[in-house]
Amino acid sequence: MQWSYGTSFTGGPNLDEPLVTDRPDFTEASSTVGRGVAQIEMGYTYIHDNDGTTTTDSHSYPETLLRYGVWADWLEFRIAWNYGHQSSELDDIVGSEDLYLGFKIGLTPQEGILPETALIPQMVVPTGADEMTADRVLPGLNWLYGWDLCETISTAGSTQFNSAVDEETNDVYTEWAQSWTIGYSLTDKLGGYTEWYALFPHGAETMLPEHYLNGGFTYLISDNIQWDIRIGGGLNDAADDLFVGSGVSVRFY
Repeated sequence: MQWSYGTSFTGGPNLDEPLVTDRPDFTEASSTVGRGVAQIEMGYTYIHDNDGTTTTDSHSYPETLLRYGVWADWLEFRIAWNYGHQSSELDDIVGSEDLYLGFKIGLTPQEGILPETALIPQMVVPTGADEMTADRVLPGLNWLYGWDLCETISTAGSTQFNSAVDEETNDVYTEWAQSWTIGYSLTDKLGGYTEWYALFPHGAETMLPEHYLNGGFTYLISDNIQWDIRIGGGLNDAADDLFVGSGVSVRFY
């Protein structure tokens, strides 16, 4: 698809340029990896939260996301798997989380003030450990949009909704999420970002909105390998107090 009639775009990524990753920020890239290209992104996150009565420490790893371009440059298949460990004074939960499946569909390239856009139909399927699984399929949809403002600054956002399970009642509700991020190139290899994102439960009895602010840096080891680090925290009482993580992404073609 394209914004203007008669404008021609070749489509697909330029593999002579550095890889573009979905991590480390919450807002995923509005670009696809390209047909026949595989990209593996993985990392670790530590999360700390004290709600006034209970202190919870969580570890998330390896946060593996495989992105593979299928059929056309504008379509990628996505599969993600993660392992979680959550400990508090009340319990200790360890195990595999539910499997994530999705497709990223590249919709439009950027044209002037009109953004590059993509859509991700996605879901999690009940494959996790007994204490970690939602025990049902939870579908969702993620709309991505981004702009390169100049050679050194970009901005992007995402609007999505996903089915989720209320931790207290075990009932299904809809969780909306909104994010906005600003990325900047500091050198040819070093980049950074600053981001706000929020989760808005709709139809949940006990879940509350959560707002977060985070930022981080990326470093290109080569055009096909990127290392990242991030740190952030909650802006309201319902959100986790602190999270910090690091990861690596590798492109194969």
